[in-house]
Amino acid sequence: MGIEIEKKFLIDHEKWQQVIKPPGKVYKQGYLLSDEKRTVRVRVADDVAYITLKGSTTGISRSEFEYTIPVNEGKEILKDMATSFIEKTRYNINHAGNVWEVDVFEGDNEGLIIAEIELKHENQEFEKPEWVKNEVSDDRRYTNAYLSVNPFKNWA
Repeated sequence: MGIEIEKKFLIDHEKWQQVIKPPGKVYKQGYLLSDEKRTVRVRVADDVAYITLKGSTTGISRSEFEYTIPVNEGKEILKDMATSFIEKTRYNINHAGNVWEVDVFEGDNEGLIIAEIELKHENQEFEKPEWVKNEVSDDRRYTNAYLSVNPFKNWA
């Protein structure tokens, strides 16, 4: 079984603007199923597409299975079967031996930037970059699935 162990953090926008970034990759993803116990999504980025199945979260871990699918099928699934969507640009930033995935959201979630770090185990120590702020791993509002139906622009 695949296991995803990740922590999520908000970003200091001013410090993030100063970071020298590699080219970002635009992600379009849609959800076919999303509840507290499971999520099924399709993601298209450039010339690659994935279908991902995720289980319920315990701590910062959950089961995850991800498979490459043909891009034309990914686009068709997004168009015909997904019930909610998000768009974002992802930047992979190397820092202190780890890769930080920084998602700059677009559309109804514009203004939100979230950094994620995938860990080998829940107690793994790591160094945060100076542009990383508050941890939001335990706040369901910052999951992509939640943002797809409760966009950031509607938050009080």
